Order: sequence, then structure tokens, then C-alpha cells
Amino acid sequence: MFNCYCLNMPDQPINPSPIPEVSEDLATELAEMFRLMGDPSRLRIILACLETPTSVGDIAVHLGLSNSLVSHHLRLLRAARVLRGQRRGKQIYYSAADQHVSRVIADMLEHVAEPDSHDDE
Repeated sequence: MFNCYCLNMPDQPINPSPIPEVSEDLATELAEMFRLMGDPSRLRIILACLETPTSVGDIAVHLGLSNSLVSHHLRLLRAARVLRGQRRGKQIYYSAADQHVSRVIADMLEHVAEPDSHDDE
């Protein structure tokens, strides 16, 4: 069993939720998804699509990348179910596949922006 402690109240243990059993296949799929999101260009593409559905051309201009490179990354991100595309006329607009993706990215951004106070132990 894990002993987790809150930083604000070091004497108060947190009741951790049980770690779920994960099959080897599911762990591999999850690791692949994190690997895809670990590439800085792909992560920037995901971030560009979180607020509003965005076209390939707009992503490319906003990030200073070529349309072909953005399309390549989008293909990978769609296959991993991180982003989804929705056709509007001749253009496809990309957004987060679901709220799970949005929450993971938002939570990690919040975590990275926190001051480093974990070295007090």
C-alpha cells in the first residue's frame, strides 16, 4: 500500500485510490499515446486544437510548421484517438477527441505551472 501525504498538511495521509489492474496490451496502448503526446510539435498541435476546432492550415500558420508536417502529425494523433476531425465543406477541423484528452492536457499544464515545492522533504 502507498503512503501519500498532502503537501499542505504533512501529518494527514491521503487515502490513495487503488491502482487498477491493467493488461499488457492496454499498458502498451497507453504508453504509445503518451509517447505521441511527448513530441513537442504534436503537443503544440494538440494545444492548438483544445479551445476550438482548427484547420490544418491554421495550425500550420500558428505554429510555423508546414501543412504536410501538420497533416502527418494529425494522422498519428487521430489514429491514437487523441484528436478527431470534422469536415466542414472542403476543410477538416480538428479538436480533442473527448473530454478525457482535454482534462489530461489541462491537468498536466497546471502541474507544470505549479511552483516546485516538492523538494522540501
